[in-house]
Amino acid sequence: MLIFAAASLQTVLDGLMPVIGRETGTDIAASYAASSALARQIENGAPADLFISADLDWMDYVAARGLIQSSTRTNLVGNELVLIAPAGSSTQLTIRPGLPLAAAIGSRRIALADPDAVPAGKYAKAALTSLGVWNAIAPRVAAAENVRAALVLVSRGETPFGIVYRTDAAADPGVRVVDTLPAGTHPPIVYPVALTSRASARAAAVLTALQTPAAMAAFAREGFSPARDISMRR
Repeated sequence: MLIFAAASLQTVLDGLMPVIGRETGTDIAASYAASSALARQIENGAPADLFISADLDWMDYVAARGLIQSSTRTNLVGNELVLIAPAGSSTQLTIRPGLPLAAAIGSRRIALADPDAVPAGKYAKAALTSLGVWNAIAPRVAAAENVRAALVLVSRGETPFGIVYRTDAAADPGVRVVDTLPAGTHPPIVYPVALTSRASARAAAVLTALQTPAAMAAFAREGFSPARDISMRR
């Protein structure tokens, strides 16, 4: 069976899939990309059995088109958004309204997942708008195809700053967290999961296994927060 999952889930799912595969007797593969790209692939007939989005909007998108089994939809985990810099950088910034982010970026750019479509970028744009600095930094955005691609731009030193999920920052020793964006500046970061309308018979067991205490502990070790801490929208 095939899981379509937001790119930020790659580290934890790569560790969980062999375990869940043995427990359920199922061969599991995963395809990772921006939630927007995955949703459109499902719309175009891609053979995914399970979809895990990094926001509610793209799960709503496939639900509205009858492409998931809505009765199986639930919120799996949550996350936080952080401002990062290359590990060797010494720049300090405190996230607050009107922070001098544009001045800190200077003539260079800040790496974000595409703020027009990709959840991490949309959350980042909302936060920076709330903080009153989006208009100043918008011309300096390096828009990446997904959050892991934005992470790489910072890790390689191609940009002095980026905004990614806390779990992504923890997965790459080439970056350091400068500060955390306050939760109140952006919509809650929610990862909904559901079986697709074409899911195979064994996919339900895999979905159940992803929600066991052992799986939740694996998510927590990678920095994800419990879904129960996040308001749910259907």
